[in-house]
Amino acid sequence: MNYPDKNFWFKKRVLVTGHTGFKGGWLTLWLNKMGAEVTGIGLAPNTFPSLFDLSNISQVCHSHFCDIRDIEKISKIIHNVDPEIVIHLAAQPLVRASYKDPLLTFTTNIIGTANVLECLRGLKSTRVAVMITTDKVYQNNEWVWPYKEDDPLGGHDPYSSSKAASEIVINSYRQSFLSSQGVAVATARAGNVIGGGDWSEDRLIPDAIRSWQSGTELQVRRPEAKRPWQHVLEPLSGYLLLAEKLWENAKLVGAYNFGPQSHEAATVRQVIDTALKIHETGSVLYSDTKEGPHEAGWLALEISKAREILGFNPRLSFNEAIERTMSWYMQYAAGTTALSLCERDINSYESK
Repeated sequence: MNYPDKNFWFKKRVLVTGHTGFKGGWLTLWLNKMGAEVTGIGLAPNTFPSLFDLSNISQVCHSHFCDIRDIEKISKIIHNVDPEIVIHLAAQPLVRASYKDPLLTFTTNIIGTANVLECLRGLKSTRVAVMITTDKVYQNNEWVWPYKEDDPLGGHDPYSSSKAASEIVINSYRQSFLSSQGVAVATARAGNVIGGGDWSEDRLIPDAIRSWQSGTELQVRRPEAKRPWQHVLEPLSGYLLLAEKLWENAKLVGAYNFGPQSHEAATVRQVIDTALKIHETGSVLYSDTKEGPHEAGWLALEISKAREILGFNPRLSFNEAIERTMSWYMQYAAGTTALSLCERDINSYESK
């Protein structure tokens, strides 16, 4: 496979919002490796440890700590950079956290997205904006077939509904302002992402790593919940490919799903059982409790649009994604640096 295209990204001015987060950190490292001139906007890292700090990501981009809800500050940064390509990742990304602070979630994910789009109005150089939402934007009917891009949007929890609302905002800005300005705007809806360097709370693999490395029992709720799990480099390669294709053909605007092959969606139990075999030590308690806030039980994505229009195809199987993720954490715990582990995974992924 020939994407992403290193020659395309060389010397491109790229704005990444959310560069201090898990996916944003990996993306910034990858773009820097290809020679892009990256500017990042994001909050200070909120986990300890953090991939941003461990991998010295501030040294490979022009880094700005800024809340995307502060339009005055981000407007000044964005206008100074005048980016050619924007990849918007900044968000409040956790379902359970959205129940604890719904207003923060709504303002960050809806108003923050609108702020980024507003800052692009009138810019001379911007040609592409890839806006990252989520697989959870769909009205979840708990059916067994995968969701397609033209299925109805919805969202039971504040996180999901905020992302669905942001899709409507993005479409409005595209139709009302940015298309006529020559900016090709698309949304990317990715499945559940795993990979080394994520230490967020309420995420399955990070919770498992914390429990097993500290010798405590991992407690798993809803083990039969099914999700489209994928290694972090899979959706990132899709975002980069989408940006390349939009640069060539602005008519390709719209929404795109990025996930594993539909048949590789897996349950929480399958993820943990596979991870535990690799880790070899640790214990798990599966509770399958229905207590707590609502979470979808079944979710899979149809990726045929990205495959047919963009040429996107997942490169890693379910087992390979788990193996790479667990290897990252285990080798980091053994003393290998986070940066070298990320570089190893990127090089390996590019060669597949």
